[in-house]
Amino acid sequence: MRYKKTSSTVLEPDMTPMIDVVFQLIAFFMLVTNFEQTQADERVKLPSDQLARPPETSRDKVLVVNIGFNRDKDGEKTDPEAYVFQGDDMIRVLDYGRQLREEKRVAQALYGPEGNREMSIEIRADAETPTGMIQELIKLAQENGFEKFSLRAKQLVK
Repeated sequence: MRYKKTSSTVLEPDMTPMIDVVFQLIAFFMLVTNFEQTQADERVKLPSDQLARPPETSRDKVLVVNIGFNRDKDGEKTDPEAYVFQGDDMIRVLDYGRQLREEKRVAQALYGPEGNREMSIEIRADAETPTGMIQELIKLAQENGFEKFSLRAKQLVK
């Protein structure tokens, strides 16, 4: 019995499905991950200002506090009282002191005994929030040892 010599062929796998999957994963993570808006709350409608600009400092050691109103689908206020939004929780501004005490303990555990003094509180307040509410929140934060504050507004586009 004779055997015929056949040339060996190299089998190459089709990489097209693998490339498709990789690009889909990249697109998925680009859509899901938005680093700048991770602490923003869509219920808060920031005021517009020509002087507003992105923060120049790094984003570490920052506590973001979102203050706004409970609104319906049309954007109308359903409750005249301003709330601090923490995830799904709505906390009255004047009752936020307990959470600030907890944030102080966390800051001290992470950054040392003076951690809360090094931490900055970024206040994202709805455009319709009374100034007195912001002042009360700053007063509560100062009572808990926080010293650095910044207010956020969205940049007015011309």
